[in-house]
Amino acid sequence: MEGGFGSDFGGSGGGKLDPGLIMEQVKAQIAVANKCFRKCIGKPGGSQDNSEQKCIARCMDRYMDALSRAYNSWLQRERANM
Repeated sequence: MEGGFGSDFGGSGGGKLDPGLIMEQVKAQIAVANKCFRKCIGKPGGSQDNSEQKCIARCMDRYMDALSRAYNSWLQRERANM
């Protein structure tokens, strides 16, 4: 994943990979996915209708945008400290 989230996060940039931090991020992602599911799915069943699928996609997109902004901010701070 050249130039993507995985290659910059604690890898080649000289920062240390922090397993505790990664676990916290995974837990946060799962929590957001659960919130999006609860918000968007009225009646759990075998399949979602189009509006439920769109709701989940929008909810997760908003979360990913916020995560990306936070990561980029963190990355800029780390590079400034090198």
